[in-house]
Amino acid sequence: MTESRVDQNITGQTASYRDPLNLTFGCRHYKRNCKLVSSCCNLLYTCRFCHDHVADHCMDRKGTSKMMCMKCLIIQPVGATCSTPSCENLSMAKYYCAICRLFDDEREIYHCPYCGLCRLGKGLGIDYFHCMSCNVCMSRSVSVHTCREMRSEDKCPICHEFIFSSSSPIKALHCGHLMHSACFHAYTCSHYTCPICSKSLGNMEVYFGLLDALLAEEEIPSEHAGETQVILCNDCEKRGDSCFHWLYHKCPHCGSFNTEVVV
Repeated sequence: MTESRVDQNITGQTASYRDPLNLTFGCRHYKRNCKLVSSCCNLLYTCRFCHDHVADHCMDRKGTSKMMCMKCLIIQPVGATCSTPSCENLSMAKYYCAICRLFDDEREIYHCPYCGLCRLGKGLGIDYFHCMSCNVCMSRSVSVHTCREMRSEDKCPICHEFIFSSSSPIKALHCGHLMHSACFHAYTCSHYTCPICSKSLGNMEVYFGLLDALLAEEEIPSEHAGETQVILCNDCEKRGDSCFHWLYHKCPHCGSFNTEVVV
């Protein structure tokens, strides 16, 4: 039985382009040769982000059962290639996940069976590993890290997007908290402490050394000479006495300047 090129019951049965000048199919989120029929509202969208941007609910990717090839415009069962004979098994994308119903023709993506989601990267055991305690995929470059049970169930402290289902690369902080890599790079332009627990984000030895040199050259007013203040160190979590200063207070235990005056 020949399938109709236009299904009167489905809106949006036209091609969309990632690059209109070069007639490259897709959207601003993905390069792909198909659209998906959302199971929730029976409408055609190039991807779930396109759907979620205009709908008042999230698209159920795994519930998607139909797609439209953007070359022949025929609605058909979702799959890696077009089933229409005239398209000669046209690939919908270089990467296709039958579980997540994800198509992408540009990036390296793998499916993590523990997360139950597709992640950006070459794959588990190659450039990523799944930490069972944290319940999240992490770069092998941070295989030695501070585990926090189920920490992926939180939101990014900067953009507030849910970490577990996020499609953006994740950065694991030394304290064990997570945030998007892009958010981390923007945040650290003006901050050096975790926005959740206030611990230093990395090795601050050079910066703290500069503060030591700065304080050594300053003269404390005579009325405050020999005066001390009780401080709490955010890094070692210990209290101690520090020399009076209106801004910087050094921890007597670990040498950190990431401290707070205890009132």
